[in-house]
Amino acid sequence: MGLAECTICRFTNPAGGLTMERSLQGAIHRMPVTGELIRMMNYVDDIAATLRRIQAGIPSMTEEERKRLGEYMRKADPNYVAMMSALDKG
Repeated sequence: MGLAECTICRFTNPAGGLTMERSLQGAIHRMPVTGELIRMMNYVDDIAATLRRIQAGIPSMTEEERKRLGEYMRKADPNYVAMMSALDKG
């Protein structure tokens, strides 16, 4: 079962250490959260913050600037869409 199948995924901090709870069809499964997962999730937070900055600047851009930025972002390798596909494939 992958995270994509979760109906509810949330982090908990029980006395035993950090875990991630998955609620799947009424059953709750707990799995340990690795430092690597936390690090990757922090990267996602950084990406989201960067995208918010880009979003805030879009209204002041010309049509040509928006077009060039869009092309630049699509050509970035890897880009966000490619990473989402890779995560979905496993």
